[in-house]
Amino acid sequence: MEAVLLFATILAPIVLALIEVAKKTGPIPKNLLPLIALAMGIFIGFAASPFTDLDTTLRMWAGGFAGLSATGLFEIGKKRSGLTKEDI
Repeated sequence: MEAVLLFATILAPIVLALIEVAKKTGPIPKNLLPLIALAMGIFIGFAASPFTDLDTTLRMWAGGFAGLSATGLFEIGKKRSGLTKEDI
C-alpha cells in the first residue's frame, strides 16, 4: 500500500497539470471535472508501466487516487453548474 500511495503522490501533480490544460482548452461542465480527473488519473497510472514495477491494478489504483486528489475528493458530491471557460 505504501508503494501505491507513493506513486499516487508522484502522479497527482501530473494529473493536476493536465486537468488545468483541459480546463483552458474549451468549455467543460464544472460538475464533470472530478470524473474527468479520475479517468485521466487511471489512464496515466495505466500508461506509466515503464516507470514502475507495480502491477497494472495497483498502478490504476494509484492513478485513481491521484485523480481524486487533483480535483479534491469533496467536489464529487458538490453540485456545480456552469462551464470552465465562460467567455466563448
